[in-house]
Amino acid sequence: MEGLAGLLPFVAIAAVFWLLLIRPQRKRQLELMATQRAVAVGDEILLGAGIVGRVVGEADDVLELEIAPGVAMKVARGAVVRVLQPETTETSPDGLDTSEPLDRTEPTDPSRDH
Repeated sequence: MEGLAGLLPFVAIAAVFWLLLIRPQRKRQLELMATQRAVAVGDEILLGAGIVGRVVGEADDVLELEIAPGVAMKVARGAVVRVLQPETTETSPDGLDTSEPLDRTEPTDPSRDH
């Protein structure tokens, strides 16, 4: 019994290590793999290097990514970090479009010029 009692702290440490480190990392890895498999033509994606572009073609493990109008590059599907959501127009409760910044400059009045 004393041998088992001596192993109990090591078993507890291993269990905590698995619960706090290995299990969450594995879950993130599976989510990333699912995201990479789900990429389709027309999606806007973010690569691990920070490049953002729209998918214009795909093969098994290679995506053709348009990074500027008329500029495309081939990237590995495994380089995809995230599929970006398309930007939507935001409206405030009063119905105003808030996606554009407001012009805060004061209007000029020609009669005030001295």
